[in-house]
Amino acid sequence: MGRHQKKTYIDLFAGCGGLSLGLHNAGWKGLFAIERSPQAFKTLEFNLIDGARHFKWPKWLPQQAHDINVVIDQYATELKKLRGKVTLVAGGPPCQGFSIAGRRNENDERNKLIDSYVKFVSLVKPDIIFFENVKGFTMEFRNNAANCKKYSQIVTSRLSEEGYNVYGQLVNFGDYGIPQKRTRFILVGIRNDIKGSSEERAKSFFRELEENKFKFLKQKKLEVNPTVEDALSDLISDSGVIDTPDRKGFKSGVYKVVASKYQHFVREKTKKQLFPNSHSFAKQTDKVIARLQYIQSTTHECKDIGKDLKTKLGITTQVLVPLQPHEQSPTVTSHPDDMIHYCEPRILTVRECARLQGFPDYFEFKDKYTTGGKLRKLEVPRYTQVGNAIPPLFGEQAGLILNRLRYG
Repeated sequence: MGRHQKKTYIDLFAGCGGLSLGLHNAGWKGLFAIERSPQAFKTLEFNLIDGARHFKWPKWLPQQAHDINVVIDQYATELKKLRGKVTLVAGGPPCQGFSIAGRRNENDERNKLIDSYVKFVSLVKPDIIFFENVKGFTMEFRNNAANCKKYSQIVTSRLSEEGYNVYGQLVNFGDYGIPQKRTRFILVGIRNDIKGSSEERAKSFFRELEENKFKFLKQKKLEVNPTVEDALSDLISDSGVIDTPDRKGFKSGVYKVVASKYQHFVREKTKKQLFPNSHSFAKQTDKVIARLQYIQSTTHECKDIGKDLKTKLGITTQVLVPLQPHEQSPTVTSHPDDMIHYCEPRILTVRECARLQGFPDYFEFKDKYTTGGKLRKLEVPRYTQVGNAIPPLFGEQAGLILNRLRYG
């Protein structure tokens, strides 16, 4: 099978486009992306389809949100015709069923999307695969002592059966220029009919990724382990507020002067803007503000405040972490109430969560900001889009190594 003229890929479960943005910055060309949520797809479309003209979308596939199973069922013939034209299939199925941050549920319907991922790979037969999921993906589900399994082992075995040499391990994105401790399971595979393909070659991805990060981050003028303050200090509200343009009745913060290498990096293309997109403050009652102030004055560790203090203050959230300025944040989730700002008595804005995820400020998030109740299972608002994303800065580093993996 001949060498592709360009590095081409398909992004599965693409979300708002964090991984696609990283691959774009690493020189890859997207063919198309599959994302079920119209809200998340709206963000991806604005930034990477209409904006960056990154995808060479095929005429046979409508340019819109798609369920992967519908694409497989309706376009199997077209997908098979892509064999020999796709360098990479990237992405990872939704993680809620595996996440240790929530209720791990072996029977969660979303876990079945693993089957969809493998079936898609089987149809397209890309040269290489890049798979990402939560840390819980490597842990056992236990119904009883005789019935336990790790989904990481299952997907590794199934991709091997499809003709790929694969290797997976846990990676902390916080060691790659992201101001957030975010450990994820990464699996890389090379189709076994490609010259040099082996499990050892797939394993080399992780070694080269680690070795390359210092040179990469030095070129970007970034630190290896930036802190919360490095990421957020130019977004605090004491600089003043304005009416949020796309959220009636809310206020947004304006920029302060750049105060770190990280801020310089994320604001490189928004230097002339007064305020960033999606930096809208939540409305909080005086009671909530006083409660957050109390937590900040009595707790000085970047970890969950614990059950006793939650009970004392009447807090019902499962996790509540007061951020600390000189540390990295814990994993950004889709729940905006999980973290308290490091120096102001409030939750983070969408933009601040995006900063912790490594998104540049020029990347705009679309549709509603948040949701609640039963709609949480149906909607993917801005906070969720950010929390579900692969950090683009890590995606770029992965993209550089993935190119070497295919072509040596």
